[in-house]
Amino acid sequence: MTRLENRRILVTGASRGAGAAIARACADAGGDVLVHYASNRARAEAVAEALGPRSAGLVESDLAEPGAAQALWDAAILAGGRTPDALVLNHGIFEAAGIASDEADWRANWTRTLQVNLTSCADLARLAARSWLAGPGGSLVALASRAAHRGDDADHPAYAASKAGLIALIKTLARAHAGQGLLAYAIAPGWIDTEMAPQDAGARAKAEADVPLGRMAAPEEIGALAAFLLSGACASATGATFDVNGASYVR
Repeated sequence: MTRLENRRILVTGASRGAGAAIARACADAGGDVLVHYASNRARAEAVAEALGPRSAGLVESDLAEPGAAQALWDAAILAGGRTPDALVLNHGIFEAAGIASDEADWRANWTRTLQVNLTSCADLARLAARSWLAGPGGSLVALASRAAHRGDDADHPAYAASKAGLIALIKTLARAHAGQGLLAYAIAPGWIDTEMAPQDAGARAKAEADVPLGRMAAPEEIGALAAFLLSGACASATGATFDVNGASYVR
């Protein structure tokens, strides 16, 4: 059984979807969860309320803003009363700009996507690592994507590149610091059945037809895996990427 007692866990993008499911799974395992959100406080409050006594507080930060990671990390320490023992990098954006886009849109998409999906994650991971390496260590899980391995559609090259970079970051942190108590893992989902998945019936059917399992991953599946990895039950898997895509991309 996954156990996270006496662990304080910061989950980014936790006001909905996979982030909310990860927060619930960590709380169910006995962890104390800090719920991060970008703007929708009402939804974040609803998630925190559902966690009951396992809620360690709310932290707001727009990680599209350069330098926002430091303020978020400081706020998490203040809200939780101490440095988090674990970090789940779940936040991200999926915005379109293909090679046919005009120059301004193309550059804006790459700048924003890399800032949110990669640079802010690297900034937060760095802050966590610097705290953990001075003490007993800590655990990090990052939500990447199958797109990091197989690429994405014509409209989302920046998204695929950002997620590939995120996996490389996790591998590097694990290789560099596993001996000092830092455990780092990546999860690479395909479609997750959340608001970010296709909602149009035709588009949804097309997406599901590409999945041999016949359906999208449930948010609860992502939550269960993240909580297990954070528990340290399989520390030797540090540096690994776990595919959760219904066999739509098998490496």
